[in-house]
Amino acid sequence: MDPAADRAQRLVAAVRMRDAATVLHLDADAFFAAVEQRDKPSLRGKPVLVGGIGGRGVVSTASYEARRHGARSAMPMSRARRLSPGAAVLTPRFAAYAAYSQVIMGVLRDLTPAVEPLSIDEAFADLALAPGDVGEPEDVAARVQARVTELTGLTVSVGVGRSKLVAKIASDLRKPGGVVVVRPEDEDDVLLPLDVRTVPGVGPATQGALERLGVRTVADLRRQPLDTLTMTLGEAHGTGLYLMSRGLDDRPVVTTSERKSAGAERTFAADLRGKALVLSAVDDVVDEALQRLERHGGAARTVVAKVRYADFSTVTRSVTFPHPTASESELRDAARRAVLAAGVVEPVRLLGVAFHALSSHAQLALDLDAHLFDAPRRAVVGEHDHVGGRLAVVDAAAPAGDRPQGTDGTDGTEGTDGGPDGTGPGPDHGEDRTGDPGTAVPDPSQPASLDGTPAPDVDEVVAALVADDARLVGAEKAVVGRPLGGSAVGRPLDASNSRPGLDVEHATLGRGWVVHVRGREATVRFETALTPPARSRVLDLDTDPLVLVEPVGVTPPSATPDHVAPSA
Repeated sequence: MDPAADRAQRLVAAVRMRDAATVLHLDADAFFAAVEQRDKPSLRGKPVLVGGIGGRGVVSTASYEARRHGARSAMPMSRARRLSPGAAVLTPRFAAYAAYSQVIMGVLRDLTPAVEPLSIDEAFADLALAPGDVGEPEDVAARVQARVTELTGLTVSVGVGRSKLVAKIASDLRKPGGVVVVRPEDEDDVLLPLDVRTVPGVGPATQGALERLGVRTVADLRRQPLDTLTMTLGEAHGTGLYLMSRGLDDRPVVTTSERKSAGAERTFAADLRGKALVLSAVDDVVDEALQRLERHGGAARTVVAKVRYADFSTVTRSVTFPHPTASESELRDAARRAVLAAGVVEPVRLLGVAFHALSSHAQLALDLDAHLFDAPRRAVVGEHDHVGGRLAVVDAAAPAGDRPQGTDGTDGTEGTDGGPDGTGPGPDHGEDRTGDPGTAVPDPSQPASLDGTPAPDVDEVVAALVADDARLVGAEKAVVGRPLGGSAVGRPLDASNSRPGLDVEHATLGRGWVVHVRGREATVRFETALTPPARSRVLDLDTDPLVLVEPVGVTPPSATPDHVAPSA
């Protein structure tokens, strides 16, 4: 047998697949926007855009009403506004999303103890480990959907297959509110006609490489020899796509929450020009990433840098050490070298740094001056240009420069091409995600209202998902739910801490949300999930002060008074 064919055959034979569709994937529909519409009755049935509100803000989520106008996630907010001029543009509310997420994850855990959250709005569940006979997968999916809607008023899409790969693809086929069950004997009928972009790991760059091979569908991908894919895409990525094109994926549903990466990224109000300025900016991003790394083991073996240029082209480079290191100087130097390896020759729009292969154990090293060594320590710099797995060793000096200004509380943060767990920069092995992986966990201890009612409790798993979700853009650095720089909860609303969509409370008018603040005039809608839709009211903040408060949590539809008619 041909050696290449024998290798491919052995690779396929090594995968141990299930014999029944017992992996369920749940994905909440337009989650952030749906939560906003649920909590703000006047926005139900209307276009809503959630994301960064500044000049360089990016859409985190577009409601289905806005999508009909062409708006979508990861699009610049300015463009989305032009496409959907009547859309309500809201800043993300971390605490609200965490509360809804916790309820949704709880529905899955009531079904089976084997639940693996992927992000704040999606998770896998292993039906094979559910106690007792759960019934047919179609019935299970329908029960999950009904229970989520009963408790939250939101819709979710569900896919069921014999692998994570098939279940995740299936959940996206009939959105919103769809159920797709793919049994083993039906996999080829479902998978082969699909656009190759449906396969996880096929982002724009990978798609371009595959198109040069004539690959446009999953069927086309399956016809490619293993050697062709590995030579084109690199060993790991090529091998993965070879298997996925055959529906082969034996990854288990993992219930542990082991952290895979920690990182941060920043979009700049003005493009950076020159290596000195870029490297100075890298130091600021590394500072944020190191804070997160310290909370999740403290040591890392791989440092990935992402550079996005003014034309939106994106390059990632990685530096890998022989052993995990917790040395701040080594990690910072690795980030600088990775950025330089990207070839900083064009104006830079965004910089990101992520630490991968995390560990609580680091190789002990003396922090001595470099001149005491005969030769400098060298780490391998990997070129993740999304096509090859080429490796090179790069030595580079890191000049200092003036510190550029990143986006502030009004500009939002953008980013794509998350790392393997969707957190921080990484190779282009997935669909675009927007946001700031440096997001802090919402503090549930903050007061929620004038009467001291506490904010809803959020368990550690969900809180970590909020912190890690790259779509939660950096639009609230010192505002509600974003304690970095000091939480604004309990403070009087003014122009400096207001963002559209944030929760406020008035001493007599009750709870509402900010439409906008101009000077000392605030436009507010006093409504909640328990009230009818409200019209905007303009208040003078000197005579009618408002206080920023946390969201009230999840209000099930059953709690809505009978006199409150649902909005169309």
